[in-house]
Amino acid sequence: MLRGQKVFFRASKTDFKRLYACNRESALVWNECLRLAKEHFLQYGQWISKSELQKQTKGKFHLHSQSIQAVCHKYVFARQAAQKAIQQGLRHARYPYKKKKYFNTKWAKDGFTIHENGKIALSMGIHNGKREKPIIIYAANLPQGTIKEIECCYDNGWYLAVTYEDGQEAKAYQPGQSVGVDLGEVHTIAAFCENGQSLLITGRKVRSLHRLRNKKLAEIQRRQAKCQKGSRQWKRYERAKRYILSKSERQLRDGLHKTTKQFVDWCLVQSVSDVYMGKVEGVQRNTRKKKRVNRKQAQKLSNWSFGKVKQYLAYKLTKHGIRLKEIEETYTSQTCPVCQKRRKVSTRIFACSCGYEEHRDIHGAKNILSKAVHENILPWHISTKLTYLRIA
Repeated sequence: MLRGQKVFFRASKTDFKRLYACNRESALVWNECLRLAKEHFLQYGQWISKSELQKQTKGKFHLHSQSIQAVCHKYVFARQAAQKAIQQGLRHARYPYKKKKYFNTKWAKDGFTIHENGKIALSMGIHNGKREKPIIIYAANLPQGTIKEIECCYDNGWYLAVTYEDGQEAKAYQPGQSVGVDLGEVHTIAAFCENGQSLLITGRKVRSLHRLRNKKLAEIQRRQAKCQKGSRQWKRYERAKRYILSKSERQLRDGLHKTTKQFVDWCLVQSVSDVYMGKVEGVQRNTRKKKRVNRKQAQKLSNWSFGKVKQYLAYKLTKHGIRLKEIEETYTSQTCPVCQKRRKVSTRIFACSCGYEEHRDIHGAKNILSKAVHENILPWHISTKLTYLRIA
């Protein structure tokens, strides 16, 4: 299976400067892709193809040919993703249009050479009929496996995003238990298995990280607003904002990885083969226009990282041969499975006049599973055993 790993490295001062120059040159490739695509669309009324884009950018920049192609591929991928979002009716989606000053440089296939002592030679290709001296870096903890791609990134420090083949194959699918999953902002994952086991993983740590980040950014922005733009103090505050955003992003990523790992481990214990997750896309959009959502709740919805949770679960479950499917979750949190009445609750317990009671998030997970298995919301006549987990 293809996997990714973040690897830190060291290099000489000269080679660090060359890496900066590579990322600036990659940004020029991106900007050229924007220009070519716009001109082609205005002239022919359709988007430029990937092969034509590669042809018109070939040999024009001071980079390895595969590094130039990688930027073109990223542009085409971003354009296709925007087109798909627009077709789905997402009004906020836009085609790539912003020019960049820096862009990550990628080396693939024959663009790099790895030596036994961790030395990596990043090829700069042939320019003016002469092969240029490669960039030499030293990485201590390279992953074990066949390295496919190396991407040079900067986020308050240099690191490599390494894509490699670990030599392992995903396990084959074997029929087993089914699980319904209700993603939430308070409880990141609420799950119910058809054998009666249920799981709650709190998201309070992730919420606290979001609140702390927002509080610090607001304080810095208030002070920065009193400074003249471009002044020394303004630039200090700008660096402080980048540092806070970078640190909080790493902390949030760590928290979500731990959360999804706990869920996958629970699924393995329950011999799960199918996971049905409710679609929550769209809840966080246009929060300012929703009159029933106050400012505080709107910020919580905007900070909700359900997309990353779904992304992390997708590849972690696939590794163990577990299928992940999304289903429509309309009214699953409001419908009583016994009497079919709908009601909204503001507490953590869903209580109906017919006598049915259940934790609100587990209730939603049960109804999602029932909708997936029975195509209707029906009661589960089985005792529920709850497991409550939190991330350290």
